[in-house]
Amino acid sequence: MGQILHKRAKTTHAIRAELQRSKATVTELSKQYNLNPKTVSKWKHRETVEDSPMGPKRVRTVLSQQEESMICAFRQKTQLPLDDCYITLKKCIPALSRSNLHRCLKRFGLNHLPKENKKPEKKTFKKYDIGYFHIDICEAQTSEGKAYLYVAVDRTCKYVYAEIHPSPTAKAAADFLKNLIFAVPYKIHKVLTDNGIQFSYSLLKLPPKDKLHCFALVCQEYGIEHRLTQIRHPWTNGQVERMNRTIKQATVKTYHYDTIDALKRHLYDFLNAYNFVQKLKTLRFLSPMQKILAEFQNKPTLFHSNPHHYSLGLNN
Repeated sequence: MGQILHKRAKTTHAIRAELQRSKATVTELSKQYNLNPKTVSKWKHRETVEDSPMGPKRVRTVLSQQEESMICAFRQKTQLPLDDCYITLKKCIPALSRSNLHRCLKRFGLNHLPKENKKPEKKTFKKYDIGYFHIDICEAQTSEGKAYLYVAVDRTCKYVYAEIHPSPTAKAAADFLKNLIFAVPYKIHKVLTDNGIQFSYSLLKLPPKDKLHCFALVCQEYGIEHRLTQIRHPWTNGQVERMNRTIKQATVKTYHYDTIDALKRHLYDFLNAYNFVQKLKTLRFLSPMQKILAEFQNKPTLFHSNPHHYSLGLNN
């Protein structure tokens, strides 16, 4: 931490401490440090190495000690603003002015009212076993035209799976879910999506009767619970929304792609780097795949195959 010295100081805190510890005479010390004997004598007889405050030792004020005590007690008890204190106390203290009231409060450290730190409590996600995926769709632009990026993020281990499809249809969403089921080594028990037509008929005024959505059919076939976010509340699916932005910043926001296949290749490389290499703070600096391997050691019943077989080898 830096030392606060006045502009014409000839000594530092270290020199002042040496002067106080030394048993030499004032004359010897003044020659040794090239200081005025009065300066040496002053610091030699002090107990601290800090500069003394300037100004009068006794504060000049028209207020008596009893009046100052009353002002401080009133301020602490009522927590009123400065002007309200002045209006109330003026009747009892004739010599009181707004300026000397402020100076009095400042001397006793009461010139600022304490701020109310009413921060909203942070709500944490309910803990689930791995296999709870957030799914969403976003657009990606290439020279060949518009493509649609389907992204899924595991809430617990943060494993990311993504595919590029030419259109945002319900069939493409159902195919994406099927591919996701076979892409991970553990059972998927829940998926969370928005209310888009690709995932549900909930926004339709007249949904088809006695007809399940094709995405819901896949969920039913594999025993997956399909959950929907609140309507017009995209932040309830914030994990995958944030991952959409991360992927786009690493791909289409930074690079130009002549073909959709070029984007697919780069996306594949990015996902491998993220899932197998990227250390995440929320996972205590493990990569998503390392988290999956740790879960396999603790709860092997959640897995339908050995996750070590999904790791990248030397020739991948």
